[in-house]
Amino acid sequence: MAPAIEVRSLSRVFSGRGNTLALDNVDLTVEEGELFGLLGPNGAGKTTLIKILCTLLLPSSGTASVLGHDVDADAKQIRKRINMVSGGEISGYGLLTIRENLWMFTQFYGVPGKVARERIDSLLEAFGLQDKADAKLRTVSTGQRQKMNIIRGFATDPELIFLDEPTLGLDVSTSIAIRNYLREWVRERSGRTMLLTTHYMREAEELCDRVAIIDRGRIVAVDTPAGLKRRVGSGSSFLIETTPFDPEPMRSLPGMRGMTARPADGHMNIRMVLDDESVIADVISSIVSSGARVIGLSKNEPTLEDAFMHLVGRGLE
Repeated sequence: MAPAIEVRSLSRVFSGRGNTLALDNVDLTVEEGELFGLLGPNGAGKTTLIKILCTLLLPSSGTASVLGHDVDADAKQIRKRINMVSGGEISGYGLLTIRENLWMFTQFYGVPGKVARERIDSLLEAFGLQDKADAKLRTVSTGQRQKMNIIRGFATDPELIFLDEPTLGLDVSTSIAIRNYLREWVRERSGRTMLLTTHYMREAEELCDRVAIIDRGRIVAVDTPAGLKRRVGSGSSFLIETTPFDPEPMRSLPGMRGMTARPADGHMNIRMVLDDESVIADVISSIVSSGARVIGLSKNEPTLEDAFMHLVGRGLE
């Protein structure tokens, strides 16, 4: 069985002032039937890689094949077998209804009329949009538009779908419903493949068979979520809640493998991976010397976010 995606020594340079190396000698294989995750900070090269795999960009060097076809030589063969959805994108026409927009997209792909109508009705029901099917797109909420975008991706019944932040900005219940559908879609028919990028670590951990971590245009690790968590090894994972302060100087503390800091309800939640427990004394000292106060401290089992910080040295922000 040929891989769904096979990338070898792939690089992409954007010419201009200084020339920007967006992808640097990337090797990646996604097997047919996988739900595969791609994680990386902003600017890591995720979108560039997806655009090449979707035949929207050409590589500067190296090769990439999708469903057995070269992205340069066989773009037309690839396009009719894949689809792509990006979170937060605006697609469709506001003067048309949701149903009319979905019908239009299926016809671009040549889906037979009867099949298209049945598929659209089924997807509208699966995503809870049947009561908005005949509402003009411009009149519905942002979340409902995003649901329509996701339905658009699946209405053509692709063999391989690329989902770039599909639950971005959606409420928790909608995100859960979408994740459930994504899992079922891959499993219900042999050979369906999905490549997912997300900023939500829990989403990647729950959904993905394997995850690739990309940073500065290079793949730094590929493994199952459990395998990536094991890479934290002997390190210690801590969550510290403090009063507000600037935690950036702590990144340079000896023994600090990685750190993320997020404000929350007037406090600061700091998640960190340390070489060992003894480093926590220096961390607390740094917090106190900055004028902040430690509110809570807990040690945790390694998460996928911890593994990401361990490998990249920072969070997804």
